[in-house]
Amino acid sequence: NQTFVTEFTLLGITNLPQLQILLFFTFLLFYLFCFVGNLSIVALVIIDHGLHTPMYFFLGNLSFLDFFYSTTTVPKLLSGLIMEDKRISFQGCIVQLHVFHFLGSTEAMLLMSMSYDRYVAICNPLRYHILMAKEACIQLALTSWLIGFLYSLSHTVLTSRLPFCGANKVTHFYCDIKPLLKLACTDTHINESLVTIITGTVALGTFILIVISYIFIATHLKNIQSNQGRNKALSTCTSHFTVVLLYYGTAFSTYLRPTTKDSLEQDRMSAILFTVITPALNPLIYGLRNKEVKKALRKFLFTKINMKHTIL
Repeated sequence: NQTFVTEFTLLGITNLPQLQILLFFTFLLFYLFCFVGNLSIVALVIIDHGLHTPMYFFLGNLSFLDFFYSTTTVPKLLSGLIMEDKRISFQGCIVQLHVFHFLGSTEAMLLMSMSYDRYVAICNPLRYHILMAKEACIQLALTSWLIGFLYSLSHTVLTSRLPFCGANKVTHFYCDIKPLLKLACTDTHINESLVTIITGTVALGTFILIVISYIFIATHLKNIQSNQGRNKALSTCTSHFTVVLLYYGTAFSTYLRPTTKDSLEQDRMSAILFTVITPALNPLIYGLRNKEVKKALRKFLFTKINMKHTIL
């Protein structure tokens, strides 16, 4: 007779009370940065007509995604650090897994779309408004979200159909594929291979296309004579390339290596970077390095202050 698991226990990051309190306030601070920063960029992109361009359309999508990406895992992480009850239902676990991978894979597609936008803007500026027309941008964004959903759905279906009839302690602070596969009471070699193949196809495919875009951009920049023109083109790429390195560095180290006890521990540490820290840093990377975003923010704040003085 087998008793099938109806809930899981998320082991979190640490059981040391003093460290839990410190981590709680640290992660809460990062989450607040993520909340304010990403939603501010979304609001600016919607409100300011100067940001109604393809680059900022994709940036708005990315910021919207990053907020929910972090929200999928961080609230549960925070509650686990201050509450004894670290349980999550089987259905809740599967939903969390689905949303997490849906948003994570969509981010890869959006980063690829953003690199294509930069390639067209720098290497083919005369046709930019034709190739990156409003309809084309919407199609690229919708395709990114759709592929992300289908990618995640494949993992969700494969994982949810596994029998879990023994251990229910997840060596992580959220429900992810690899720690759940370790708990299944059946052979999971096929599932692990599919994770590597499917994830590798999406991750490597998008990364290679991004690299190709930047190779063309770098080749074109060599032909630009003026330093001013070269620096202006580079300034629009550095923020995106920084985010790409942060995203793919952690994704490759987490999902494209064999599952072992040590690797699961390392995955848990890597997950802090791409679920807590990176979504909070992305608005700073784009906002602090982007003159148009800073200009739109100053304009918005100046308008609010004037309205307040007028009312008074």
